[in-house]
Amino acid sequence: MLAAGNCLMSEKIVAEDGDYHSILFFFDSKLLSDLFSRHALLPGEQTGQPVNPPFLLFEKDAFLENFTRSLDYLLQDDKLAHHDLQKVKLEELFLYLAIQYPGQMQQIRSMSHEANDDRIVRQAVTAHVNSNVTVEELAFLCNMSLSTFKRRFARIYGNSPNRWLLEKRMERAAEMLRQGDHKASEICYELGYENLSSFIQSFKRVYGITPKQYQLSN
Repeated sequence: MLAAGNCLMSEKIVAEDGDYHSILFFFDSKLLSDLFSRHALLPGEQTGQPVNPPFLLFEKDAFLENFTRSLDYLLQDDKLAHHDLQKVKLEELFLYLAIQYPGQMQQIRSMSHEANDDRIVRQAVTAHVNSNVTVEELAFLCNMSLSTFKRRFARIYGNSPNRWLLEKRMERAAEMLRQGDHKASEICYELGYENLSSFIQSFKRVYGITPKQYQLSN
């Protein structure tokens, strides 16, 4: 099971006359929340640090083997099972996993909350990447403490928010300089800098030269 915002690659060697197929279930946090609220068997909300890595592996046992066969039967002739039946099958799977793997099921719940918080961070960053918003303001928009936002941002983007935002804004500045239609004094105000000196210093931190030198070299 893989949380939203992640991807998984598998390599399989199949003989020329062999057969390989897979069945994927996609479900959102709302479906999980409904399951957890209706079934006392499922674990309660976990407190503490986010789960890492954001995926879970389960050993294939007799139940899961037969469960997969039942899905194959429902999907015969490339026909999709009825939406309500899909939900019932998912519920069957989750209830079984809750009985057999209570610890992992707790992680599934945490993964659901984690994926939702990640989406909030991505949306806020995408909407303000070209504005002069501060990291503190982004944390406020995400309804997170500054430390929580920085930690989550670093896990998603692999960089600190200050450095990442600086690089993205300077990439935008470099693009405008290459077009040749904008002066550095115009770009600095468009990117939200209060003065040209601050903009030049930021540009040199990323590219090692001044905006004017960059424009002349391109």
